[in-house]
Amino acid sequence: MNDKKSPPTLPDRLSGDSRSPHHVAEIFEHNIGIKLNDKERTDVEEYCISEGWVKVASPKSLDRRGQPLLIKLKGTVEAFYK
Repeated sequence: MNDKKSPPTLPDRLSGDSRSPHHVAEIFEHNIGIKLNDKERTDVEEYCISEGWVKVASPKSLDRRGQPLLIKLKGTVEAFYK
């Protein structure tokens, strides 16, 4: 009676913005974690493992559409299910 389906494999690039072509809604049904340089980050909006970057929202700056500006941080990126 345990009908848990296994989570889908995490892609190389994933975005939390539903307007992005890199957004996969099925993955966000599960808890995922992102590590940048061996430190877990909880504020990641988008990541790319092969290029080694994550994007986090700027705390104050907004773009012309009213969305937070994203800052790119570089390093070793690891994505995993919690």
